[in-house]
Amino acid sequence: MRAVLMDEFGAAEVMKIGEIDQPQPKADEVLIKVVATSINRPDLVQRMGNYPAPPGDSKILGLEVAGTIAAVGGKVNGWEIGDRVMALVGGGGYAEYAVAYQNHLMPIPASMSFEEAACVNESYITAFLNVFMIGGLEDGQTAILHGGGGGVNTAALQLAKALTPNAKLIVTAHPSKMERVKELGADLVIDFTETPDFSAVVKEFTNKKGVNVILDHVGAKYLKPNMASLGYTGKLVIIGIISGIKAELNLALMMVKRQQIIGSVLRSRPVAEKGEIIAEFTRRALPKFADRSIVPIIEKIFPIEAVVEAHQMMEADQHFGKIVLKIAAA
Repeated sequence: MRAVLMDEFGAAEVMKIGEIDQPQPKADEVLIKVVATSINRPDLVQRMGNYPAPPGDSKILGLEVAGTIAAVGGKVNGWEIGDRVMALVGGGGYAEYAVAYQNHLMPIPASMSFEEAACVNESYITAFLNVFMIGGLEDGQTAILHGGGGGVNTAALQLAKALTPNAKLIVTAHPSKMERVKELGADLVIDFTETPDFSAVVKEFTNKKGVNVILDHVGAKYLKPNMASLGYTGKLVIIGIISGIKAELNLALMMVKRQQIIGSVLRSRPVAEKGEIIAEFTRRALPKFADRSIVPIIEKIFPIEAVVEAHQMMEADQHFGKIVLKIAAA
């Protein structure tokens, strides 16, 4: 089968199209004929050699796929050859075929295209897990969602508008993306280039109460303003560390305000735990995609042959929402 391969780590140009053996599903897995996948920032980190695939998972890039089931393992129940599915995978998405655990699959609603479905499993499940299952955002509460315009941020914003329509949503964004973030329904958009310490603006917006949940991928640089923006019993969920891993923390204030700082990753969680997360997402969020309350935002669809250009677009931060990689015709 054709796949995106690498002989070494490095810049986008290390990726090339090549031939590799088709994977074989284990007893509790299915084989998916991939129509589309999407580019996620962890793909770029892995390409640079800093985010290895978990043991047993494919070393090929790609964390989510959409396509049709081509074969099923002997212990698979409830799925059949030909079913339209989208799946979370530990690796292997940039290929014509990929394997996925049966409990990591979701049916693609009839109203969704394969390209749209290819956007769901990594970004939207990451956002759902961290904002709702871990962060516990409830209707009427307030959240800060960093990284306006990125895949996880737009997913979190769309999910919050659909599942907690009365929540107040604060988003930090580059000025080039602020208007589009506002159009998605953010209640306050902060230009992070002009206001790197956003806590004063947040305090004014919340009448000094602070926010209930913060979704952060920035890390060290934002720890101080994040904690200053967090209200009593608030939760800071950290899913990335692009600005560094070390920062000073006022433990006494955190204790008094009974705040929580939670680190979270999705890829390395146990198979069963991922299955439970996907089941909850299927129950609560998938109906919003089926009725088109949520429509994945796609910046551009690239053919697999243009994978280098697709990575370069993400590296240049020229996208809003998701970048899709088309593997084959439906």
